[in-house]
Amino acid sequence: MPGCVTAPRRPPASLPLSSRPISAERGHRREPGRGSGGSRGAMTEESTASGAVDAREELLNECESIWSQMEECQSKITLKRAEPLTESDAEISLLMMRMKALTVEFSQWQIRSPELISTNPEVLLTLGKEELWKVKEDLEKVLLTAQLRNKKIKEDFHREEQWHDEQKKILNALKETEKKMEEDIESHCQRRAFHKLKDEFFKVKAYKEELLNALGAFLEEHFPLPEKDVTAKKKKIKNSEEPATQLIALHEILENLINTLFTTPHEPYITVDDSLWPPYVELLLRCGVALRHPEDPNRIRLEAFHQ
Repeated sequence: MPGCVTAPRRPPASLPLSSRPISAERGHRREPGRGSGGSRGAMTEESTASGAVDAREELLNECESIWSQMEECQSKITLKRAEPLTESDAEISLLMMRMKALTVEFSQWQIRSPELISTNPEVLLTLGKEELWKVKEDLEKVLLTAQLRNKKIKEDFHREEQWHDEQKKILNALKETEKKMEEDIESHCQRRAFHKLKDEFFKVKAYKEELLNALGAFLEEHFPLPEKDVTAKKKKIKNSEEPATQLIALHEILENLINTLFTTPHEPYITVDDSLWPPYVELLLRCGVALRHPEDPNRIRLEAFHQ
């Protein structure tokens, strides 16, 4: 119930029993027959001023009475627990007794309703002010604690923001470094691949020159130009008054066939004219090195060995 105060277990420390007013003074305040009618105003003022003292004394008396009853009950419970028990069932009996006592106490607390210490409004007002003051002090402490905690949280949040900004800057720097390293690695790989291809190209070119030189030397040694036939042919040409045609070597024929095949792969044929010695042409056709045009027998091409 709001405004109701339950009986305390002990008298308040701020109100010791020894500080109670003397009973003679209390009896003096309660004798209305003394004095004359002209002193009623003074007695009224004295009664109003001592109202708070009477309320305090009444509260202390009620607390003292309740405390005496509690001490008496406690003494009875102590004497009851001090009864001797047999060694065999001492522990079980003690536990059963505690359980029963707790059960009874629990039942009483369940059906018990709070009792008012006093119905005096001044007593209730005084106690209410004390409780409100305690609540105010507790709330001020809670508020101070919350403010300190909020301040600490703000400081931690500020530090976390600074740390987040630093980590963000570090991450951006690492990303830039990674990007630069990737570009360097890519350019290095491209340069490395280019140099590797360039070296292979020069090696293939040198090997090609070496093969061509070896092939030319072999053909000049084993397939020379027919000098006698060329002389006889020249004589016949002079006699017939026709222009002379110079024969080309076998390695030159092969070079022309190779160049034509790679420069114009869609039309790799060359025309067989008087500059090509017929025995060399027949040799190339029989060995499968050259092929005739399917429609024009005067045109030949190199066999595509690379395909």
